[in-house]
Amino acid sequence: MTKQEAAELVRAAKARMGLTWAQLAEAIGAPVPWTVSALLGQQPMSSDQAVAAVEILNPALRNLTTATHDVQEALQAQPTRGALESPVPTDPTVYRFYEVVQVYGPTIKELIHEEFGDGIMSAINFRFDVQRVPDPAGDRVVVTLDGKFLPYQW
Repeated sequence: MTKQEAAELVRAAKARMGLTWAQLAEAIGAPVPWTVSALLGQQPMSSDQAVAAVEILNPALRNLTTATHDVQEALQAQPTRGALESPVPTDPTVYRFYEVVQVYGPTIKELIHEEFGDGIMSAINFRFDVQRVPDPAGDRVVVTLDGKFLPYQW
């Protein structure tokens, strides 16, 4: 079973059971953003994490497939990272992030270089968070990207 096939089964089991990503994260003992990324095939889970994920989803997984062990193994496999099916994403939510990088990417780069020097923000030593913030004009989506600065070394 591929990581993508396992991800589809996880999504279906999650929906069938009415679970939230936060509940799944709590069950495996990991941060919510990392858990979602792992269950969607972008991170390798430890054996204990994969077992915990399959255990909480098992009632629905059994109805979807008899290969729960295959799901567990797929969750532990090393991923091929990068989940976009095309260079320009077509999903409206994902496209908005693409748009943000297109519009503000050069600005972000300039500000990083001015503040830290010549280097990059790591996507390996990286954390992120998504929060809902009430606002009278409509709730706001706050996305925090938190990556270690890596200076270029010549």
